[in-house]
Amino acid sequence: MVAPLKVGIAGLGTVGAEVVRLIETQARVLAGRSGRGIRVVAVTARSKAKKRGVDLRGIEWVKDPLALATHPGIDCFVELMGGSGDPALSAVEAALGAGKSVVTANKALLAKHGLKLAKAAEKHGGALNFEAAVGAAIPVIKTLREGLAGTGINRVYGILNGTCNYILTRMEQEGLSFAECLKDAQRLGYAEANPSFDVDGHDTAQKLAILASLAFGTKVAQSAVYVEGISSIAPEDLRAADDLGYRLKLLGVAVRTATGIEQRVHPTMVPKSSSIAQVMGVTNAVTIDGEGIPPITLVGPGAGGAATASAVVADIADVARGIRANPFGRPISQLQDTKKAPMERHEGGYYIRLLARDFPGTAAAIATRLAEQKISIESIVQRHPNGGAAPADGKAVPVPVILITYATHEDAVRRALAAVQKDKVISGRPQVIRIEKN
Repeated sequence: MVAPLKVGIAGLGTVGAEVVRLIETQARVLAGRSGRGIRVVAVTARSKAKKRGVDLRGIEWVKDPLALATHPGIDCFVELMGGSGDPALSAVEAALGAGKSVVTANKALLAKHGLKLAKAAEKHGGALNFEAAVGAAIPVIKTLREGLAGTGINRVYGILNGTCNYILTRMEQEGLSFAECLKDAQRLGYAEANPSFDVDGHDTAQKLAILASLAFGTKVAQSAVYVEGISSIAPEDLRAADDLGYRLKLLGVAVRTATGIEQRVHPTMVPKSSSIAQVMGVTNAVTIDGEGIPPITLVGPGAGGAATASAVVADIADVARGIRANPFGRPISQLQDTKKAPMERHEGGYYIRLLARDFPGTAAAIATRLAEQKISIESIVQRHPNGGAAPADGKAVPVPVILITYATHEDAVRRALAAVQKDKVISGRPQVIRIEKN
């Protein structure tokens, strides 16, 4: 009879406690699927006295993560503490150095130190599994690394942050401002007290860096990701998107181009007909465009204790089966360097919202500046305030003008708008949002 896989868990928060519970309640199913039993034999956390809703009797309490990582009685070290530095980093390095397999949900750790940790796993023969680090219960890591191993990937893009998707959904459906939706997301626990990591796009960037490595064989590098957040999005952008047949999402996009792999995170207009446009609320989704196959979209809960724990336990089961895949799909020696793609080279359609001064010649001036940069307009919408009626005081009111361009280069758009601003025919700064076609 094969001995059970002995697991040590560092971190007993919502996810860690749920992993303990799942391994206990699903013991028979896990043993049947894995070919051997799985047992949690040791744990560690900051507080031993805290009530966690799971029975830890019969499980050894270890003094600290590093001691657990090198514990001779465990085969698999599960890191659920979080953070890109210590104690998570030292503990994972120690476990891999001791030849143990590691399962983690720590996207920050992988985005910053993934290459070094994958190299240690290769050298010492342990697995490094991290399905829960991107999309929680959505099996996107296994899909890219194993399910599509024989398929060339052209593009990976998706909604990778539930907080941002919740805010944009509420803004669209209820006409609320960004500030109002953010405040409500904080009240409901979807956003942190300091929400900048989510709403400024950095959480999505860490996840995208991991997906890009798996999809394109690049070295994981968060620094190679261009990042914009959603705080500049206004209700009028959501209304305009709806009128024009689009929906606004914060997307992480990694795409193969003629000049290399472009990785970017920014608010994006997507056609309402696309699968990604149907994903609302806190749900996550990832679409994979592969050679010779229709786009594949994976949708599911991207966070939460149960969803994340489900992915962690699946990774533990792979360790029990003896699966040892290269963490990023290829040997470390075959991963290619990558750098941030200059966004001025980005080619695509653009949504542009201007506040045009209601003077003779304004429209002609805007059209001239766009034509000078060879930018073609697919559609134009002019929204007169007060239904076009003259204001009571007789003063000219800026008129919102919305343009949708055909595919063009970003530097052309920026040059044209800079010239328009210099002409003093618009008020304020133009709003520019990229469009991602199917």
